[in-house]
Amino acid sequence: MPSAWLAVACAKHVRRAKVDGIIQVSHGKAAPLRRIRPGDGIVYYSPTIQLGERTPYRHLTAIGTVADGEPYRFDMVDGFRPWRCNVVWMNSTEIPITPLLPSLSFSSGRKNWGLALRRGLVRIEERDFMLIREAMRVNGSPG
Repeated sequence: MPSAWLAVACAKHVRRAKVDGIIQVSHGKAAPLRRIRPGDGIVYYSPTIQLGERTPYRHLTAIGTVADGEPYRFDMVDGFRPWRCNVVWMNSTEIPITPLLPSLSFSSGRKNWGLALRRGLVRIEERDFMLIREAMRVNGSPG
């Protein structure tokens, strides 16, 4: 059975990842991406809109499925070489996470639920993934 994951990145980076059809986490580190497999579900949570910004955004910003293939390095123009995986992103709507917190297993009854997300990529229950998918109004087609 495929796993489901919650990744963390600012909304600006997630929006770019959707255009590029990729996932990149933890400032381009390879180790977290080696835990995910083709067919796994991925949800992006964005605590802010832009990296380094202090104004909270706290939205679920993308949902998709890991595509076939292994993590790979990508050469950026500035010499940065982050690790990435390809993802088929679903057509979905960005939504605030707050209304879902009481229903999600990783946050229900936990005041400091966000601490676990500091790792950049955490496994979530399939039930949580399906609840998020429904809330983001996924229509089944790639977006």
